[in-house]
Amino acid sequence: MGRKIAGIDEAGRGPVIGPMVIAAVVVDEEKLKSLEELGVKDSKKLTPGRRERLFDEIIAQLDDYVIIELWPEEIDSREVTLNEFEVENFSKALNSLRVKPDVVYIDAADVKEGRFGEAIGKLLKFKAEIVAEHRADDKFVPVSAASILAKVVRDRAIEKLKEEYGEIGSGYPSDPRTRDFLERYYREHGDFPPIVRRTWKTVEKIRKKLESERKGSQLTLDSFVV
Repeated sequence: MGRKIAGIDEAGRGPVIGPMVIAAVVVDEEKLKSLEELGVKDSKKLTPGRRERLFDEIIAQLDDYVIIELWPEEIDSREVTLNEFEVENFSKALNSLRVKPDVVYIDAADVKEGRFGEAIGKLLKFKAEIVAEHRADDKFVPVSAASILAKVVRDRAIEKLKEEYGEIGSGYPSDPRTRDFLERYYREHGDFPPIVRRTWKTVEKIRKKLESERKGSQLTLDSFVV
C-alpha cells in the first residue's frame, strides 16, 4: 500500500440559503487511478445527476472520509472572518479522520494560498505535508472527490428545504428565484426563516428595501387620515 492522500473542499460558501458543507477524504495513492477512471473531477464540471451517481462509487474507493454541515445560525454567529471560519472547520474535519493522511491537498480560500495552508497546518493534530492551492478541486483528484461529496450533500439539503419551504432556487444571491423567495417570505412573516444567513449583504439589502416600502406605504395611508 502507498501513502495516504487527503483532499478537502467545501460547497456552499457563498449562498445566502442553506448549509456550507465541508468534505475531507483519504485515499491510498494506489487508488488515485481508480478515482480518475470513475471520471472524478471538479464537481462544477459535472451534472447533478452525474455527481449523485459518483457519490457512492467514490466512497467505495476511500480509506476514510468526514462530512461537516455548517448551517446559517452557526455561520452567522461566528466571531471570525469567513476565511478563518473555514480554516477552523477544515482543520476540524481533518482532525476527525480516523485514517491520518501523509499528504493533504487543500482548495485554498485565501488570496494567499500558502497562508491558508499554514493556518490549517498549525491546527492539525497530526503531521502531514500540506499543499494548498487555488482551484485544487480542478488539479488534484482527492480534492475533486471531496468537492463532489460536499456538493452532493449540499444539493440534498437544498432539496429537503424545498420540500418544506417551496421554491427557494439554488440559494445563491445571484439567483432571481432565491431573491424572490426571500422577499416573499419577509413580506409574509416580517422576518427571514432560520435557513437564511442573516449576516449576508443580500439579506440586509432586501430587509432595508422592504422596510422602506412598508414605511412609504404607511406614510401614504397616514396622509389620507383626517
